Amino acid sequence: MKTAYLYFRVSTDEQKRKGYSMPEQEDRLLKYCKYNNIEVKGIYSEDYSAKNFNRPGWKELFSEIKKKSSGKDKNILFIKWDRFSRNIEYAYEMIGKLRKYKPTAMAIDQPIDFSVPESTVKLAVYLAVPEAENTRRSQNTSNGIRRAKLMDRYPNKAPIGYINVTLVDGKKAIVPKEPEAEVIKWAFDKVSQNNHKLSEINKIANDKGLICSRSHFFRILRNPIYCGLISIKLDSDKEQMIKGLHEPLISEPLFYQVQSVINTKRKTTAKRDDLKEMFFLRGFLTCPVCGRKLTGSFSKGKHNKYPYYHCHDRCKTRIGAVLLNDCYQNKLQELLLSDCTIELFKNILENQNIKTQKASYLNAQHLVERKIKEEKLTLSRGRKLFIAGILKIYDYDELKKENQVNTKNLKIEERDITLKLKAIDKTNQMEDEKFVEIFQKFAEFDTSDKTYLVNLIPPVNIDYKTGDLSLQLNQAFSKILSKKSNRKNNRKNEFH
Repeated sequence: MKTAYLYFRVSTDEQKRKGYSMPEQEDRLLKYCKYNNIEVKGIYSEDYSAKNFNRPGWKELFSEIKKKSSGKDKNILFIKWDRFSRNIEYAYEMIGKLRKYKPTAMAIDQPIDFSVPESTVKLAVYLAVPEAENTRRSQNTSNGIRRAKLMDRYPNKAPIGYINVTLVDGKKAIVPKEPEAEVIKWAFDKVSQNNHKLSEINKIANDKGLICSRSHFFRILRNPIYCGLISIKLDSDKEQMIKGLHEPLISEPLFYQVQSVINTKRKTTAKRDDLKEMFFLRGFLTCPVCGRKLTGSFSKGKHNKYPYYHCHDRCKTRIGAVLLNDCYQNKLQELLLSDCTIELFKNILENQNIKTQKASYLNAQHLVERKIKEEKLTLSRGRKLFIAGILKIYDYDELKKENQVNTKNLKIEERDITLKLKAIDKTNQMEDEKFVEIFQKFAEFDTSDKTYLVNLIPPVNIDYKTGDLSLQLNQAFSKILSKKSNRKNNRKNEFH
């Protein structure tokens, strides 16, 4: 060997554990070359793990090897074979690639004469030992983490909203980190209310200081660490939940309530939601020709898409979805509460404790108003400090930006609370005539509520040309509901 390229590598763990260092390896390789009269054609080093060959330094060296036309300058020297690789499978694959360009790879502390057939056994030992060390170290680390979790401690890297700390006794722990922890509490509470889309909550949370992607936000909502639980994988691939020693950000009931909300939402896509909203009668309509259930879809015209309930395959039964939906809604709005059930329904509404709910919303409104005033006061103080030269312009701009975001989000909360208070007041001021017409707001119902109601009161005797239909009332509904025409006739009889 007259010329060679030098390659040396370390990882942070190896420097701590074995005392490897870049200068030491370089010095030993240079001395070896000087002693053996080997000309150094290039030096390549890096701080990367040897679990594979996806390393910048090695890629650069391998590219240089491929450029050379002859095999004279293609020798590679390193200290030991664990500098070359710590994965025996990848090591043999790379050795095969090197043979194509006729280089000689050699470890100066573990020399091998490749001309001797038995040398392949020696090479296998040199390559297998580092991999075995890595596997054993990985198992020891996993077992240590598992033992720590069984002792109710969280030894991993702290999730967003927490920070890793070392306690007085030297043990590792996680503690809440602000402002992320407070924003995560707010996000869980908002999701549990199920009044807003998750994307909207994620966007507001980002504005509040919880910087994370949409997928990361979903992982936060699914992570039991925030309610004080630590997940441990058992040997049978089952998971066990243990109460951790760290401070939870939310309660367990709130966590499981959020799981219920996000599991329900993620089962449907936006497109399916639109279809369900338009075709809420699907599944309750039967084809008069073939007797199969009608489905629903949009038909593309020249300018718009038009919704239709229709049959399958070659069956030509079809009716406009908007027409049939309106006919069903009109029939439903003809139904009133019967006189004998009005008092009962009033008592049921009174038992909903509307006053307590209103008081809760009023307290929340006062709290938000107070926070808005505090934000204005904070900005005012910051402005005075800036004018006085105490606060730098960069700090003032950051304060102003944060203040604007907080104020914007608080005003959104204030608007939501105001709408809820108006809804409660509107309910209290409802007249008797409006009270008995319980299906007047059917068009504003959620899709799930519409489907549930159609299941209770399905359409029958449908004319698929005109859309005319009847409603099927079971025995129970026949006792508590009546039609408007019947109510008017009863009142006329009472007057006479």
